[in-house]
Amino acid sequence: MYYGFPVFLAAMETDLAASRVAITGAFTVGMAVAALAALPVGRWLDRRGPWGLMTAGSCLGATLVLAWSQVSGVLGLYVVWSLMGLALAATLYEPAFGAVVRWFPTDHRDRALTVVTLAGALASTIFMPISAGFLQRWGWRPALLGLAAILAVVTIPLHALVLRRQPPHFTRDGAAKAGAAPRGPGVPPGVAARTPIFWALSLAFSIGSFSTAAVTVHLIPYMVEQGHAAAAVAIAIGWMGAMQIPGRLLFIAVTGRFGPLGVIMAVFLAQALGLGLVALAPSLPGGLVLVIAVLGAANGMATLARATTLAELFGPAHYATISGAVALGANGARALGPVGAAVLYTLLGGYRPVFWSLAGALALVGAIVAASGGRGVPVAEAAGRA
Repeated sequence: MYYGFPVFLAAMETDLAASRVAITGAFTVGMAVAALAALPVGRWLDRRGPWGLMTAGSCLGATLVLAWSQVSGVLGLYVVWSLMGLALAATLYEPAFGAVVRWFPTDHRDRALTVVTLAGALASTIFMPISAGFLQRWGWRPALLGLAAILAVVTIPLHALVLRRQPPHFTRDGAAKAGAAPRGPGVPPGVAARTPIFWALSLAFSIGSFSTAAVTVHLIPYMVEQGHAAAAVAIAIGWMGAMQIPGRLLFIAVTGRFGPLGVIMAVFLAQALGLGLVALAPSLPGGLVLVIAVLGAANGMATLARATTLAELFGPAHYATISGAVALGANGARALGPVGAAVLYTLLGGYRPVFWSLAGALALVGAIVAASGGRGVPVAEAAGRA
């Protein structure tokens, strides 16, 4: 649902006779819808759990990938991707993290989140090359038919038949069973929203999401402009996902020593370095390899840091709602990333100034998180207010 779009971008431009800004605008609309849906999705997860939501999201996603393959114009693409935003909000990391935080106690939570993100790190590694191969062999429309079949066959049965409706300490309506251990204290969303660290993290993750989306969609056309083959670049970018794995394994060791906020500051500085390497990649020996290694590891740590930091700072009781509020900004920025980078490309006269600007923004938000000092309301104190 996500990583095929940049692979098919140039083919859709030609087939639909539309500009790059117009095509990436559909992706932006989808991510905007996902952003707006993040908060109600979080509330749903806190109250009802993930089973019905993620099952419905998988069914909707497979249907929409099929519909995407049949669009005949830009309007149809926008309709499909506006609905795709709902499927993304119901199936990607936010609901998965909500399920993990809801199910696992604190002493197992970080390990469980790491396992989920290690698997998720392979998404681009697997599906960007598959999408590129399908595109080269069949064209973008049949390629999407193949992806729709894979999506339906794998995800719908797993969510419908394997994902449990509630943890054993919850009833089916989401309330704690009598005599069961509570899932833990938590900062109410309204209290969390009055802390400096909530806003610092929201801003930082928003800038990070904007930059990641911009690179995901525009690195292929940028490198093609520099004389690289699109299929080769797609395979290389796919390995960015694989490079998230060592980043996430490193996160486990580093966060215990420096704490989640210390890791987050380092992550944004590493992402800034990676964006600088993107700008320099055509003139550096092995530049694309360096980009993949640095950005992949940094992005992998950022995803895990977001989940663990919010759970640690604000507790598990209202985690999905607070995570959804942060995701509202982060996913909104991700929505603006592709079309925003396309606009910046036009205004600044090329991709290199775009990537340098994003590198500077990432370094700045890392400094803002450092200045916030992690100040917030202690979980126990906030729980007493609820």
